[in-house]
Amino acid sequence: MKYKHWLLALWVLIVFALHQDVWNWTKPGPLLFGLLPPGLTYHLGYSVLAAITMALLVRFAWPAHLEDEAPGDPQPPTDQP
Repeated sequence: MKYKHWLLALWVLIVFALHQDVWNWTKPGPLLFGLLPPGLTYHLGYSVLAAITMALLVRFAWPAHLEDEAPGDPQPPTDQP
């Protein structure tokens, strides 16, 4: 199952490289919906890709031991009227 971690690390590097969008710096058009310039449109899509990447990292690479409760932890107080 270690191959997942390597694939996720490679995916993060690819997403990081895609953030450097030098090809959009000088394009004035075409505008998306007549409003968004190409650079902003690209970053809109990139933001969605970054959110998906973070969801994948949390799902597959989150350390499970951080979710374990310590044996001596007190229970949280319950509100009783």
